[in-house]
Amino acid sequence: MARRRAISGMDRGTVAGLVELTRPGNSLLAGALTFVGAFVAGGAGEAPVAVGAAVAATVAATAAGMAINDYFDRDVDRINNPERAIPRGAVSPRGALALAVALFLAAVALAVTLPPIAIAIAAFNLAALIAYTELFKGLPGVGNAVVAYLGGSTFLFGAAAARSLGAAPVVLFLLAALSTLSREIIKDVEDAPGDREEGLRTLPIVVGERRSLWLAAALLAVAVAASPLPYLRGTLGVAYLALVVPADGLMLSATAVSFSEPGRGHRRLKYGMGLAAAAFVVGRGVAIA
Repeated sequence: MARRRAISGMDRGTVAGLVELTRPGNSLLAGALTFVGAFVAGGAGEAPVAVGAAVAATVAATAAGMAINDYFDRDVDRINNPERAIPRGAVSPRGALALAVALFLAAVALAVTLPPIAIAIAAFNLAALIAYTELFKGLPGVGNAVVAYLGGSTFLFGAAAARSLGAAPVVLFLLAALSTLSREIIKDVEDAPGDREEGLRTLPIVVGERRSLWLAAALLAVAVAASPLPYLRGTLGVAYLALVVPADGLMLSATAVSFSEPGRGHRRLKYGMGLAAAAFVVGRGVAIA
């Protein structure tokens, strides 16, 4: 009986570790952003089945990416994040790899049901994700740019799935990509001690942490400066502006905090990005009403 209980406990621990590998919060957020792209484009109600498939494909692909990233990062995580599933022994590297493959296959099966433009975006993103883990992650700044593109492209993917790829989701993609690139650089500054010990060549290690933080601040400043464009072009109204202004303030304060506390800064920036996405949703909803 005791042995059965031990096995049962181990199984529960493994399942919990597998779920943890997928970063459920991040994966579900990526799916939500895909829906936001469709909604902002005005096509979410016109093609609900396709949009639902795009959301599910995004969740699966993001979860797969998180798992495969932990698989390749397992040595670095023993220093930077020893509490994660693979370093602490909850999941074996082989188990993480199997999970990633299964999720990738599910994402592909869902994506091939979508319109051609959405399939093209999905195929390009999958190639970019694989290339990131194998080729680009160790290149200073390049890996950050790939992650930024992938994050912003969820909006394009949702709009393409709804056959409504227009100006609004493209602007949203550009703003999201710039702010994500800023956050990724700040995150690399936070991880610099472990990355340096592992011999990685991230941007802060190559050009210096202070210069990297200034670059992150400059990128975010460009995004903030561009954020009023949907209002100025008449695409979204005052409701959008009322939310995007405090979102801009939160993100700018995040970059300031990052110079002394990079971890706190990148988390605050993430909240600001969420508020900015909400501004597009509210602005579109008011426009429809």
